[in-house]
Amino acid sequence: MIAFPDIDPIALQLGPIAVRWYGLSYLSGLLGAWWLLKRRAKKGTISLRPEAVDDLIFYATLGIVLGGRLGYVLFYNFSALLDDPLMIVRVWEGGMSFHGGFIGVIVAMAMFARRESLGWFEVTDAIAPVAPIGLGLGRLANFINGELWGRVSDVPWAMVFPGAGDLPRHPSQLYQMMLEGVLLFVVLNLIYKLSPARRVLSGAFLVGYGTARFVVEFFRQPDAHIGFVLANWMSMGQLLSLPMIVLGVVVIMMREKS
Repeated sequence: MIAFPDIDPIALQLGPIAVRWYGLSYLSGLLGAWWLLKRRAKKGTISLRPEAVDDLIFYATLGIVLGGRLGYVLFYNFSALLDDPLMIVRVWEGGMSFHGGFIGVIVAMAMFARRESLGWFEVTDAIAPVAPIGLGLGRLANFINGELWGRVSDVPWAMVFPGAGDLPRHPSQLYQMMLEGVLLFVVLNLIYKLSPARRVLSGAFLVGYGTARFVVEFFRQPDAHIGFVLANWMSMGQLLSLPMIVLGVVVIMMREKS
């Protein structure tokens, strides 16, 4: 068993303002994506104008925050929303859903593509290889916060998380960081360097993320107020990831039609 590092979730205190690692992870992910997109736009290897990257990141930020929060309360905490409807706007209390943020980004990218007179997949193929930056950093922040821990385990690297009882558990946040962040980033950017047909990168992201999330959910503790949603073993995260995998395969198969 390894001791949990117990890092303060507040990275910096500026008077009454608390700067949290969770917020910094979102900011760092967006800045990393902005830098890489800007660089590729200047080289002409993606279909975006360098000047349009700033607007793209703005649209993406709105989609992530609004969609992520709405998805969390609808998919994972709907009963609390019924008791306290205003909780949906209190984003500082925490609670974000990747799948909700993903839907939010889809809507935001559709608006951006229309404004820039770009094809849908011209935009999504550009952002797919940079999206894992924020995903990986977000999972690292989950680990620092000591939240979304894994299932009870006796593996040598298991940890006792604060608020999760006295039994050691899988550090599933780090598994997700490595799979959804590091590995997915490497794979997608290797594909990017091959200059694939349009839609391939978008489809590969859907398949890659969906598969990584589905696998890691076997090590992650299901949300206490939801538990398993199907067949007494499938979690909400797995159920929401299946359509992503199927859609990703379909998108890749349609690559030659673009």
